[in-house]
Amino acid sequence: MKKLIYWVFFLSASFTSFSQDLDFSAVQLQNIGPTIMSGRIVDVAVNPENPIEFYAAYASGGLWYTNNNGTSFEPVMDTAPTINCGSVTVDWKIGTIWVGTGEVNSSRSSYAGIGVLKSSDKGKTWENIGLQDSHHISRIWVNPKNNNEILVASLGHLYTPNEERGIFKTTDGGKTWKKTLFINPDTGIIDLSVASDNPNVMYAAAWERERKAWNFKGNGKGSGIYKSEDAGNTWKLISTAESDFPNNEGVGRIGLATFNKDIIYAILDNQNNRPAEKTTEKSKLPQPEMFNTPGEVFLQKSNKEINAYLKKHGLREKYRAETIKNWVEKGDVQPKEVKKILQDANKALFETEVIGCEIYKSVDGGKSWKRTHENFIDDLYYSYGYYFGNISVDPKNENRIYFGGVPLLFSEDGGKTMTSISKENVHADHHVTWINPNNPNHIINGNDGGINISYDNGAHWIKCNNEAVGQFYAVNVDHNESYNVYGGLQDNGVWVANNNYHKSDDWEAEGKYPYESIMGGDGMQVQIDNRNSNIVFTGFQFGNYYRIDRSKNKQEFISPKADNPETSGEKPLRYNWQTPILLSSHNQDILYMGSNFLHRSMNQGDTWEKISEDVTKGAVEGNVAFGTITSISENPLQFGLLYVGSDDGLIHVSKDGGVIWNKISDALPQDLWVSRIKASKFKKERVYATLNGYRNDDFKTYVYVSEDFGTTWQDISANLPQSPVNVILEDTENQNLLFIGTDNGLFVSLDKGKTWEDFSSDMPNVAVHDLVIQPKAKELIVGTHGRSLYKVGIDKLQKLTSEITTKPLYVYEVPDVKKSERWGNSWSQWGKPYEPKAEICFYSNSNDTVEITIKNETGLEIFSKKVTAKKGLNLVEYDYTLSDDVIAKWKKKDKKTTFEKAKNGKQYVLPAKYSIHLTKSGEEVFTSLGVTESKKA
Repeated sequence: MKKLIYWVFFLSASFTSFSQDLDFSAVQLQNIGPTIMSGRIVDVAVNPENPIEFYAAYASGGLWYTNNNGTSFEPVMDTAPTINCGSVTVDWKIGTIWVGTGEVNSSRSSYAGIGVLKSSDKGKTWENIGLQDSHHISRIWVNPKNNNEILVASLGHLYTPNEERGIFKTTDGGKTWKKTLFINPDTGIIDLSVASDNPNVMYAAAWERERKAWNFKGNGKGSGIYKSEDAGNTWKLISTAESDFPNNEGVGRIGLATFNKDIIYAILDNQNNRPAEKTTEKSKLPQPEMFNTPGEVFLQKSNKEINAYLKKHGLREKYRAETIKNWVEKGDVQPKEVKKILQDANKALFETEVIGCEIYKSVDGGKSWKRTHENFIDDLYYSYGYYFGNISVDPKNENRIYFGGVPLLFSEDGGKTMTSISKENVHADHHVTWINPNNPNHIINGNDGGINISYDNGAHWIKCNNEAVGQFYAVNVDHNESYNVYGGLQDNGVWVANNNYHKSDDWEAEGKYPYESIMGGDGMQVQIDNRNSNIVFTGFQFGNYYRIDRSKNKQEFISPKADNPETSGEKPLRYNWQTPILLSSHNQDILYMGSNFLHRSMNQGDTWEKISEDVTKGAVEGNVAFGTITSISENPLQFGLLYVGSDDGLIHVSKDGGVIWNKISDALPQDLWVSRIKASKFKKERVYATLNGYRNDDFKTYVYVSEDFGTTWQDISANLPQSPVNVILEDTENQNLLFIGTDNGLFVSLDKGKTWEDFSSDMPNVAVHDLVIQPKAKELIVGTHGRSLYKVGIDKLQKLTSEITTKPLYVYEVPDVKKSERWGNSWSQWGKPYEPKAEICFYSNSNDTVEITIKNETGLEIFSKKVTAKKGLNLVEYDYTLSDDVIAKWKKKDKKTTFEKAKNGKQYVLPAKYSIHLTKSGEEVFTSLGVTESKKA
């Protein structure tokens, strides 16, 4: 079926459509997992009358349905124009679903949505009912007595101010909307909670935030709690100074949970500084004690202790304990010198500590608030309060509450005391907790690692990770005969498995999951030595990379660092969240790595040299590393022909191994993230570049090629739908064949970018972050940020040259097969018989009727079928069977031939050479179909 891709062109808040000219739906993408590490959950909707039935909304993996308590799920949003979720609401009586699209956690991969989607047939079809420019929707409330009355809480744009944020209400099912609460263009609504005993009483949490690529400010004067007593028609600020709820510039994200119209809880990310006299002993962890110690003493400190300190001072977006320890262990710096590096990195925050997470309760409908706890809640938010803000209250016991951050906490005394109920099989970073109204010990939790269920209030948990919803940043392959696939995931490390993975529960009996974890943290880029696939280079965020010898279970930190700041005065290196690395195709001992400089190692990371000046626009003051290299490419045809791209929009080229660099991006759109720079392997002067405006809320498509080392550029975005581009990949055999991965799918070009076609087959409109081709297998691996990994054979595409595409009809060779006694038989009467199939793939230059016939060596027609061919690639399957009528004709011609049916009652073809004929409008093409002698199973 020809697939239509829709995406929103956000500048006009209207839909644009992308219609294929060529159809490639016959080329099926195969999901190759993994499943076990899952992806980020943002919301759940549970049937209170039958809690084994619920929907789970993934940030970038779509909406999934289960009616067997999470034993298995099925996707219900794959036909929707986007699968980026922010919230989900269900009317269980009639089965109608509403999804607020666009995640609200405001992370670097919180993708924008396209408004409110509604399905009246349990996800088979979807309609957009408005608010397309809202981008990120936190809550939807539907009046259970009138489905046409709907309230939507919109957080608004992530990176830029906009007007379509606040509370919106419709009374006609979404035909028209009225904005009933608006604070300012930088403040949206992060939560909405409705009183169970009086739905006219509602509470809304406003959140003022400002995210830039280099900085995140998660608090502001616009943040606060509002109340409505007329079903959301009018609102009043209730978190006033007189209410004793914080009311100032330091108020950050707020989460709400109503027990009834009068009793409500609020969880607050309080970014005000802690009073010095109330600073806890733990939070006073003295910097002189931590850093003014000998190196061997410093190395004994736990990573958790150092990372906690870094988090509290807003430095975890730039540094990690592992990095600092590696500096000290190698003797590059002394602990006391780390102090200067950290102070220089964030002077404004280094000597301060924020209050962090707080719980407040009101028993008078928000007129007054009281903090429920005396002490600070440490080790819950750290400096990532913007990423959390969920609190739930037991519907039948006002004192039982759950709230999440890095761990999941529970209180049975209204927040006075609390305990962690996270366990070893529960992932960190919690975003939603549902409490069974009929069994308070039954809870369902959604976190960065998927869904967990407990029936004993967190003492034990079921892990429900059985679907491929991983969020990959990067993917690569080795060159083994049966090759392996490697990839780095959001908050789930780096994993590896053989490419032949298929989803199965067999591993639970075998005791070993096919994918193996080889690195923790947020998994990043991977390079594999093509001479020895045991040598792997990978790491985690902000430039923490290692050389791993998998055969020896050994890893060594290899990242380059700045010279000692005490003696050189050099600033710390700036590493991107996803730091690029590259093994030279000319010499696998040569490794490149990008900070704000390009570094080269001639010995796989043992030693480094800078081979560029700062190739960015320089440091930008903020709490996120910026002014960094994002992409590196070396021309396969010429050693030393290098390209680098940066997050602030610059592209440089060096033709002499880094001696001289020239900026080549002046003619391109400015100040955009260079998502990929890729040198061609067919012509040394050719280079491709993709730019990404996501971090400016710019959703245009930027794809370019240069035929003169970047002196001039040509736009080749052509008919691509509007969506930020993450990756471009040139084929290994056909220079005209290109692949593009965007935030909304996968596309292919047969003419070097003049035109593009959808190439996502049955894959939904998911973000594609990375692509790699295994050249010997002729397979493309697709790394998605929400649906794990896909594999697809591209050998047919590689042959689609202009010589073939101008022909009316072309049929590909069909591989010979050996007949087996397994055909039509099973090893057990209870097992399914094995049934072979031949895939007849052909190209048609038009939509037309094609007749396919298969004949034996005497010309007897043994199979015939007419199909409606599409313009593009088509696939017809033949199961190698003979009908009774064909057998009778065959025996009439050759009476000596004997036939014997298999156990499944089917007669399969005899070993022989057959021919396949395709005809269309008088044109005929043919190929052979060989079946050789039987071979016992």
